[in-house]
Amino acid sequence: MKSNSPPIAHWRKSDQKPQYLEDHLRGVGKLAARFASKLGLESAGELIGLLHDLGKYSEEFQNYLSSALGLVDSDEDDYVDSKRLKGKVDHSTAGAQYVWHELGGKNQREQIAAQVLALCIASHHSGLIDCLGADTSNFGEDVFSKRMYKTQQKAHLDEVTAVADADILARANQLLRDESINLSLDKLIKEIAANNSGGNATGPQVALQKLGLAVRFLFSCLIDADRIDTADFEHRRTEHFRPTGEYVAWPVLIDRLESYLNLLTPRQPIDRLRCDISDHCKHAAERAGGAYTLTVPTGGGKTLASLRFALRHAQKRKLDRIIYVIPFTSIIDQNAQVVRQILEPTDAPADHGKVVLEHHGSVTPEQQTWREKILCENWDAPVVYTTMVQFLESLFGAGTRGARRMHQLANTVLIFDEVQTLPIKCVHLFNNAINFLVEQCNSTVVLCTATQPLLHQVAKDKGAIRLAEQHELMPNVQKLFDDLNRVNVQDGRKPGGWNHDEVARLALSEVQRAGSCLVIVNTKDAARSVFQLCAKELKDADICHLSTDMCPAHRKQELARVRLRLEGGKPILCVSTQLIEAGVDVDFGVVVRFMAGLDSIAQAAGRCNRNGRPELGIVHIVNPQNERLANLPDILIGRNQAERVLDDYAKDPARYRKNLLGPEALSDYYQYYFFDRQNDMSYPVAANMIGHTDTLLNLLSLNAQAVGEYGQRKGVAPGVFFRQAFMTAAKAFKAIDAPTQGVVVPFGTEGKKLIADLYAAFDVEQEFGLMRAAQQYTVNVFPHVLQKLKDAGAVHEVKPDTRILCLKYEYYSRQFGLVIEPVSLMETLNA
Repeated sequence: MKSNSPPIAHWRKSDQKPQYLEDHLRGVGKLAARFASKLGLESAGELIGLLHDLGKYSEEFQNYLSSALGLVDSDEDDYVDSKRLKGKVDHSTAGAQYVWHELGGKNQREQIAAQVLALCIASHHSGLIDCLGADTSNFGEDVFSKRMYKTQQKAHLDEVTAVADADILARANQLLRDESINLSLDKLIKEIAANNSGGNATGPQVALQKLGLAVRFLFSCLIDADRIDTADFEHRRTEHFRPTGEYVAWPVLIDRLESYLNLLTPRQPIDRLRCDISDHCKHAAERAGGAYTLTVPTGGGKTLASLRFALRHAQKRKLDRIIYVIPFTSIIDQNAQVVRQILEPTDAPADHGKVVLEHHGSVTPEQQTWREKILCENWDAPVVYTTMVQFLESLFGAGTRGARRMHQLANTVLIFDEVQTLPIKCVHLFNNAINFLVEQCNSTVVLCTATQPLLHQVAKDKGAIRLAEQHELMPNVQKLFDDLNRVNVQDGRKPGGWNHDEVARLALSEVQRAGSCLVIVNTKDAARSVFQLCAKELKDADICHLSTDMCPAHRKQELARVRLRLEGGKPILCVSTQLIEAGVDVDFGVVVRFMAGLDSIAQAAGRCNRNGRPELGIVHIVNPQNERLANLPDILIGRNQAERVLDDYAKDPARYRKNLLGPEALSDYYQYYFFDRQNDMSYPVAANMIGHTDTLLNLLSLNAQAVGEYGQRKGVAPGVFFRQAFMTAAKAFKAIDAPTQGVVVPFGTEGKKLIADLYAAFDVEQEFGLMRAAQQYTVNVFPHVLQKLKDAGAVHEVKPDTRILCLKYEYYSRQFGLVIEPVSLMETLNA
């Protein structure tokens, strides 16, 4: 790079213009300060923004960038082989070392502050690094200190401080000398310690995990600021899409919801109960911030009642946004569509697309509109619908993509719908995160479900949610369950269990008697078997099969057909996996449920007599023969503990107020279930992943095994305050156990046309419209199934290296969706 050329941070290809490094550092510092102000850490945010790319002042980096961009001739001395050096020129260590050397040698308070700041800067391209290593390659090694003392030849600290912009360094030094950074971080640490002492005493593990979350929060502020400043330079139109907190005002959105609710006329007794639930949520919005529960039986109208609370509570507390965290994308589709129609009405066209943002776990940036892509990157919208997977990834996932959203969880109303679906292994991590968001980040949390898990009653020393003193939003949950009891639960278990033929005969007889029946099973194989037995006796129009082997468009079509027949009083039998249990609005006369956890049985019962007909619906619980659940431990253990409750109920129904699905029964069930699974709640990590058995809770707090290994080697304790293995933990973290691969399937005319268009697209990754449509025609496939499809030649990549797979038409059935054996020509023609 020529000595008279200002150092460059980035290059815009569209008009061949540079972003000068000084401008980038200032821009990132300004944004990071604003984001970090939510925790009172604006000076810390500005400092890490100013110093994060300090290493780019080095001659090595500037030569690398100039060579990569073709700004220097290959014959010049400054030219380097940029392809060989890609990802190898260190520009993130220098800023971290600068902070560490300025503060790290002083008192403990300043050393702690220095480590927090240095961690964020050093990690801004990789994801948070380990402080003490915990995997096979660096077990017990002081990774942080090794990075802080990386050689001048590799880190270039002296070189860059000699040539860096004088005003940038002057401002950084001013911030380093100012006590505000040390004081604000010290205050935060003491707050966390105070929250975990006295009556809330939890021990060091919980406090240290929360301190780690504070580090990740500040890291999130830097990552988001860096990515925004870079993107707005490289793609100038992106800046115009960002509302940056300038949203439609809460009073306007409240008025839109109230206007909609005023048009609803109660017709049935259940409608009046739903109005009462909604009114209680409206009044509860006046409460202080905290962690609350909303315990309402299925069919009680939680979707709009919780929105009523959230909008008014956000206005009262001047919060930034509302985030709905939902377990399944199918519920997001359904709920977000309802809320969007209310909050983005046709008479306010200027607000369309500016209020409700959907962020699905399966949606990659290439699968969204340009505007949605920008906003989903950091949840920049007033009402966001996302999945539990994405929420957990923002707090614990690897890399930087999820982490950049974490700071948006501050100053927020967080509504967790169907919270009982939280993966059991994540319980303590989740609980500690919720306490951090409520106590340190000024957020309010509402746990919504008909089957409230006892997250506040698990082991306190590992992490239990601290609910508000008056935490339930409903004044009388027991009365609510009594008033909304719409079914008669019949325990049909028998010695030896039910074979599929017996289940089919029961279902067929109930369709004949009641007109409609829903059978919910635990596995796809069982769904297929029971469906085929029933289909022999019914017309095609009278029967339906649902499973996740069917793409969303297929399932929606079948559900629409089911609803049409239910509303028209025509006979219908539906055989489904558990996908229909949570949030799917259907109303059958009878439900047959394979034995499962009591929470699942209660959710299944919510699909029966949902709208409160005078005669009670019937829910049959049956125990299937020879059910293989070894690979489904959540279902297996849930089933076993539910059987305990059923046995207890049979001996003493009065103990449960003669309601097998009431609060008392569910409380006993969760106590049994959580006691059985208490060792699973800290997120166990197997030795084949990191070289030794451990838990994510330990890796993100004490990191005791790595600390012990360090002590054995060195004879002393590590000399750094933060000892967590952030990167090892993040790489081991998976919100769901088995990662799936999406496969686009040829369902119907639209699905076949979509696949043809994907093959024909010139640059498929830029075809946002096509990829957005593909979501509705995608089936997520587990690795072992995908391998069978590949071996059979049933899937093909649309274009080399796109990782977009399409299914051959003969492997998609109109009845069952994706199959691993080719189906008949007649079936494919009808699919």
